[in-house]
Amino acid sequence: MHPETEDIDVDADAAIEEASEFGTRLIQTILNRAPFEVAKTQIDAGAPLWFQDDEGTSALHAAAYVENEELVRYLIEQGAIWNAVDNLRNSAGDIALSMNNEPIYTCIRDAGIRSELLLALLASKGPAEHSPLALVLKATDFTAAGSTDTYLTTALHYKKDVHGQEICVVDAGGEEVGVMMGWERPIMVETVKKLCDDHENVEDGLKVLNVGFGLGIIDSLFQELPVKPSQHVIIEAHPDVLAHMKATGWYEKPGVKILEGKWQDFMESDEIMETGGFDVIYTDTFSEDYQDLQKFFNYVPDLLSGPESRFSFFHGLGATNAMFYDVYTHVSELHLAEIGMDVEWSDVDVFENSYERWGNTREYFSRRFYRLPVAKMRTL
Repeated sequence: MHPETEDIDVDADAAIEEASEFGTRLIQTILNRAPFEVAKTQIDAGAPLWFQDDEGTSALHAAAYVENEELVRYLIEQGAIWNAVDNLRNSAGDIALSMNNEPIYTCIRDAGIRSELLLALLASKGPAEHSPLALVLKATDFTAAGSTDTYLTTALHYKKDVHGQEICVVDAGGEEVGVMMGWERPIMVETVKKLCDDHENVEDGLKVLNVGFGLGIIDSLFQELPVKPSQHVIIEAHPDVLAHMKATGWYEKPGVKILEGKWQDFMESDEIMETGGFDVIYTDTFSEDYQDLQKFFNYVPDLLSGPESRFSFFHGLGATNAMFYDVYTHVSELHLAEIGMDVEWSDVDVFENSYERWGNTREYFSRRFYRLPVAKMRTL
């Protein structure tokens, strides 16, 4: 090793050690409930707000724990990371929530909303290959769970788990991940009710568009309406799902049209446009992130047939963490508002038997209540 390289390594190690000591001191200052000005002096002197100790505690975690709202606000203003999680996977917002401190929770959540809206704006302005990735929803993941291209070339398996529930799974880096699972049925039942009940066109047969077939739960529910859809378009890209649909007779169902490919291939196609607009639109894709969902949002107004038309999506955004889920509920509502759509949210309790619904698959939804969105075009 060259002497110059040794000097660089020594300097880097010293800098890391100094930052760790400075960061640890700030966390201890906060946990010891020192006056705000004492902590502020350390922050202004350069204490690293990104630092997390051996338990994953950051300065923001500590400020939430001692319920110092003034300090929480100052930390966020100075660039503290709103969605850093400790070793127990809790964010500072989760700590505030557990202590029923609504002002601190709201402060941290709103910081997350601002951050994610900014990320989405930056992504829309730059080349796709240089777009920032949302910190909550997707890191650099090239497995079938994080890359659409990998997912579409990875084999899927339809089976029943040890509890007898239907599941469709894919291997993602050696881990079994559910593409769709039977426990989602209550969500889909309630979604179809919200989308279709009392719809002014239901007696004539609704025109339905669904993106992503999965186990076919929601599409089967659409077909079980008292009046079957007059047109039922399903967009599905995965070859194994398409094979499953053929084996189970979906290609022969009256009024059903299956478009083989990604939704991006069809948004302005004749197959879509010739319907004259849809009464109901639903989307539930796998391996896509929030940026993809927001792009889909932008097509929705042109795909709806009229003011009574309704749109929904599977809201699993950040759903392994209470605050992250709350952030993406608000972010999606704001983005839909930008395109002239108002959202009504309702809760579906999915806690029943939740302790055994995952089996050996990765958990992707850990909230008790699913937030079900139904959006309509805003009327003047």
